[in-house]
Amino acid sequence: MKKITAKLLFLLVFSSSLMAQVAKEGAKPKEQGHEDTNKFRQMYDLLATPNMYRTASGAPGPEYYQQQADYKMDIELDDKNAKLFGTETITYTNNAKESLDYLWIQLDQNILAKTSKTPLVENSKVDASISARGFSRKYLEEKFDGGFKIEYVKDAKGKPISYTINETMMRINLEKPLAHGQKMSFSIKWNYNINDYMVEGGRSGYEQFKDGNRLYVIAQFYPRMAVYNDVEGWQNMQFWGNGEFALPFGNFEVNITVPADHIMEATGTLQNRSEVFTAEQVKRYAQAEQSFDKPVIIVTQAEAMVAEKGFSDKKKTWRFKAENVRDFGISTSRKFIYDAMAVKLGGKTVMATSVYPKEGNPLWEQYSTRAVAHTLKSYSSHTFDFPYPKAVSVNAQDQGMEYPMICWNFGRPDEDGKYTDRVKYGMLGVIIHEVGHNFFPMIVNSDERQWTWMDEGLNTFMEYLAEIEWEATFPVDRGPAKLIVPYMSGNQQGLEPIMSNSESIRQFGNNAYGKPAAGLNILRETIMGRELFDYAFKTYANRWKFKHPTPEDFFRTMEDASGVDLDWFIRGWFYTTDYNDIGIKEVKQYFVSNEAPEGFHAQQATRRNRFRTSGPLVYMVSAESADFKPEMNKKLDIKEIKTLDEYVQATFSEEERAKLQQPKYFYQVTFNKPGGLVMPLIVDITFEDGTVESHKFPAQIWNMNDAEVSRTFATQKLIKKIMVDPKEETADIDVTNNAWPKEEVKSKFD
Repeated sequence: MKKITAKLLFLLVFSSSLMAQVAKEGAKPKEQGHEDTNKFRQMYDLLATPNMYRTASGAPGPEYYQQQADYKMDIELDDKNAKLFGTETITYTNNAKESLDYLWIQLDQNILAKTSKTPLVENSKVDASISARGFSRKYLEEKFDGGFKIEYVKDAKGKPISYTINETMMRINLEKPLAHGQKMSFSIKWNYNINDYMVEGGRSGYEQFKDGNRLYVIAQFYPRMAVYNDVEGWQNMQFWGNGEFALPFGNFEVNITVPADHIMEATGTLQNRSEVFTAEQVKRYAQAEQSFDKPVIIVTQAEAMVAEKGFSDKKKTWRFKAENVRDFGISTSRKFIYDAMAVKLGGKTVMATSVYPKEGNPLWEQYSTRAVAHTLKSYSSHTFDFPYPKAVSVNAQDQGMEYPMICWNFGRPDEDGKYTDRVKYGMLGVIIHEVGHNFFPMIVNSDERQWTWMDEGLNTFMEYLAEIEWEATFPVDRGPAKLIVPYMSGNQQGLEPIMSNSESIRQFGNNAYGKPAAGLNILRETIMGRELFDYAFKTYANRWKFKHPTPEDFFRTMEDASGVDLDWFIRGWFYTTDYNDIGIKEVKQYFVSNEAPEGFHAQQATRRNRFRTSGPLVYMVSAESADFKPEMNKKLDIKEIKTLDEYVQATFSEEERAKLQQPKYFYQVTFNKPGGLVMPLIVDITFEDGTVESHKFPAQIWNMNDAEVSRTFATQKLIKKIMVDPKEETADIDVTNNAWPKEEVKSKFD
């Protein structure tokens, strides 16, 4: 059957001839040239040049390498004095082709040292009012004596090694360069005062309870090797507090000595369970390893309540081993209740575990471990099967922080055990988020010190997917495009592009968490579609698991694996603070006529209609013209047009004619774009009978004119309403211009 339909013959009427327009433009003085500013230009000016380490496809190259840092540690906790003592032996392997003249180590606890410069970069103003306690702490009391006290650094033979401490970084001064393929072992002894994070702040420390007990969440507790890679050499940027951590992978053997009545969880596999648990608790744990439908309580609330009254003077040592992890975290307290369940992922069983004080119940016993198990399943389905033996959720007030296999999470009921939905869903959200960090960045190991969004943004997007898989009506606070509108419509002076260093971001949560998550959701739901997006995202995760990806690696992989050009979206969404605003500028109605409107020339039709070679003309006359009568819009029957009817009769068979479209009404809609971002144009047309017709035009519709575009809709029914972005899926910051006829449309954020 011929693909030509009657609609292809309809010609628009123009008020002035093309020749007159050309003549008029020719009279203008010639303008100066300009660079390509098209929103669809490629990103060669922004992305790093591909090389043998990182390819143009976004995959690791044939010369890709990464360093390895292995640790053996002995740690002891002084619970009475809240102090930690440690010794470690680091074995560092240089896999770079070049030699290293020195090594860099992170001393992140030094952010709490008396000499820390972090407080000096903060704005300080006089408080209009302040509590007596706050005034005392701010102006009267001696500052907390935190930070590492390094006792020694020695080589494998026990000989002292020269080192230089620069705030939160320490340089190990080598006697001779460490060549490619060589290993070096050295030991460090240190101690530090553990901070009460509820008072001093911090991502780790202890929580003090009224009963005299403490709950410890211990992290950044040891001198840790910095990353050395092909992108920037040593990642030795200071830790100022926002940008988190960049670390190499390695193997850990860690022995932690604590009071004998403590219960502990940590990164890695416990090596001496029978020594630290009672026989009954070991038996319960074996039951948990076979329980795939619900958690088994290993340390009961009754046992924890007995322990928290004891304050044992005896000690016991917990021994953990972990392979191919980038960091190590510990949580210990005599207040802990402990439960666990098994999770089947592929052909492997993983343990989902929670530890929490009685203050967390009944909320934690009911939900925490189930949320851990759900998160592992959800994230694995979108990336790769969780490779580690366990994932642990620790209940720590006012915390939300992640480490390999373990994380701290806030959320507790009132003292009477009651809780609101806000508390419940807040707890579930933070557990999903922090457990999810095992995937980004604990395994897909991006540089948090430089690019917060690469772990927080990707993880927030994955959190959103897991939350709505947990419950379709989960009250999500980030992910859907419409939730980022208040931020993107804010004062430009308070905004930075996503591609900004962590320490330069003012609205941290919106910029590094919310906007990247919304952008990925727009890609998945609106631009790429779920099938293409999911394949590309999974490709990125698998290419870069246990490696160190950069933003370019992510951007290139998403394009490479999907076959979708995303430069226009990446440039606008990640590298600028532009916003999206698409509206309806004008709607014109037309009707069909055999008679040419006044001033019409046949040359115009020939010039504008590339499909016409011969035959009758069908004229499109504006409904605004003087000759148009409103009733014609309802009474017009396309078959009354003899010239068109003659063409159809002569061209198509009876069977073909039965399949032809029979449009009666014609609307030319002009859409404008006050916003700087490019987005697909999504339009819903509602007819008088209440039916709705949806149209979706690719973002490339704006390629030739970034300000406005027009589309003609030929319909069989009268249009009652036209709506742009009806489901609020493109983060349009102004919905008041989205409807025709114009109506009172208010955003829910007004």
